[in-house]
Amino acid sequence: MESPAAADVEKSGGDYAHLTNTSIRSFGWEGITVTVKDRQTKQPKDILSGINGMVKAGELLALMGPSGSGKTTLLDVLAHREATPSASVQQSLYLNGSKTSLREFRKISSYVEQEDALIGSLTVKETLYFAARLSLPSFIGKLERIARIDALIAAFGLQGQASTLIGTPIRKGLSGGQKRRVSVASQLITSPKILFLDEPTSGLDSAASFEVISFVKNIAKMHNLLVIASIHQPSTITFKLFDRLLLLSRGKTAYNGPISGVKEYFDQMGYKMPVYMNPAEFVIELVNTDFARNQEKAVEQLENIQDSWSKSESASTVIREIEGETSSSTKTTIEDEHGYANKFMLPFTLIHRSFIKSHRDIVAYGIRIAMYMGLAIMMGTVWLRLGTNQENIQSFINAIFFGGAFMSFMAVAYIPAFLEDRQLYIKERANGLYGPTAFMIANFVIGLPYLFIISLLFSVITYWLSNFRPSADGFWIWVMWLFLDLVAAESLVVFLSSLVPVFVIALAATAFANGLWMSVNGFMVAPQTLNVFWRYVFHYIDYQAWVFRGMMVNEFGYRTYECDSMCHCMYVTDLADQCKINGKGVLATYNFNTENTGKYVGYMLVITLGYRLLGWLVIYLRRH
Repeated sequence: MESPAAADVEKSGGDYAHLTNTSIRSFGWEGITVTVKDRQTKQPKDILSGINGMVKAGELLALMGPSGSGKTTLLDVLAHREATPSASVQQSLYLNGSKTSLREFRKISSYVEQEDALIGSLTVKETLYFAARLSLPSFIGKLERIARIDALIAAFGLQGQASTLIGTPIRKGLSGGQKRRVSVASQLITSPKILFLDEPTSGLDSAASFEVISFVKNIAKMHNLLVIASIHQPSTITFKLFDRLLLLSRGKTAYNGPISGVKEYFDQMGYKMPVYMNPAEFVIELVNTDFARNQEKAVEQLENIQDSWSKSESASTVIREIEGETSSSTKTTIEDEHGYANKFMLPFTLIHRSFIKSHRDIVAYGIRIAMYMGLAIMMGTVWLRLGTNQENIQSFINAIFFGGAFMSFMAVAYIPAFLEDRQLYIKERANGLYGPTAFMIANFVIGLPYLFIISLLFSVITYWLSNFRPSADGFWIWVMWLFLDLVAAESLVVFLSSLVPVFVIALAATAFANGLWMSVNGFMVAPQTLNVFWRYVFHYIDYQAWVFRGMMVNEFGYRTYECDSMCHCMYVTDLADQCKINGKGVLATYNFNTENTGKYVGYMLVITLGYRLLGWLVIYLRRH
């Protein structure tokens, strides 16, 4: 059975054919064992034990087994990825019978994650364009990149959706099957010879699952790709699209051979497959002990199946195939045709992609701008047209504190957007596309214009409504402090969200941090009277403290206020004989002066850099 969509692959075969050059006959593995420490017994425990196998050019291998059988772990080991944190891994991996390095292997392999690593606000063509920019070396010119993109769009039957958005929660885009095809196509942009698919049909109905695997199968057959896919429980027609099955249960092999031989093999063992039953369902139920009523009997049956396989002629055949390849192997040279992208240009590519995402995706900055505008209107109307008489001095101080503190507090709204970007980075880093430096540079740069726009719009409303110092330089200095405030606050969000990449926890941690900064920034308690611990441990690294100082100096350092009608002045200054208060007298009560503004700006830059470096360190050390 062949779908109309799959037939399109045949028509576009010539378009895709020129994309593959390196010759890989086979990919084999021997004695793969992954050992971890059991959490309860603290004893070594094998989650994979002695797994052998081989897949040849043009074949599709299905990794199947019950949940917890080791499918994803095996797929990660085969793909030269970290299997499990703190695990001990024994492995022998061969290309054309000879061992190869990680760097060489990445040149000819690609890995498609279980969840689509796609940006919803990009079109199909843009998605493939940026995949090409991030993964293809610079010596591959623009025309060839376009040719590869067009060939893949045609090969996967996506011509009609080339200009369609992938789709976001508030903007409808592609169907689930189409998204999965785009995910696979984006990994084929480098013309790999080995393709790893982690649950490619997860979340898809049987028709969409068949559609996705059909496209992959046709591409594999025509261009000699080796495809290894972990798959949970495919339909009968999807299962038959695969050439080979490696069945796992509790970390051991239960079957490893042709799909066509599954029924005969288990029939000979005495496990008759019902005529109209899905073979995939049958074998999974056969080796699944999780839901058995009689656990002892189920475990005994599984051990019998695993023991029978290890002693079978089929198992010996697999080992002979591997040994045959290794004994006749010659060193496989991986050409540099797939190479690596220009590292210098990677941040610019990421910035370009993020710019498109940010101005199309209203969630990233549109909603945040609306939130800040609401806060600005509220603040401007609460502190509406404050006069310059002395009873309003405290109101001005309160407004300065509120404006700086709550602007930074509302930076928590950036957490969801950053976590989404981080998740994409994790997947692309695992595929070797770029590292934490390029990601952090792009993340920082793309936010600057939006944060400046937010600061400017907020100030246009608030500054004049509240009647702060009425001068152009006063206004722009206020904008500068708000901008530095937001940049530092967003840097704090990046650090904490990298450290605890769970929305609720990151939200709580950021809110707590901002609450701490509000408490010690010098408004609640003047810096010179602040408890020694809080002052020297937290006050001087509090970015809100320097924003508060800067804004106070901007307002009170260059303005005078009227005493009451009886010429009683709340603050006694050199202008008392004129029934006025020099604003510098207000600053003196906080021990602020007008001569250190440049230092305050420098401290803000250092604090922001510190958060960014900490964020970089966290994502450098954490790969998940």
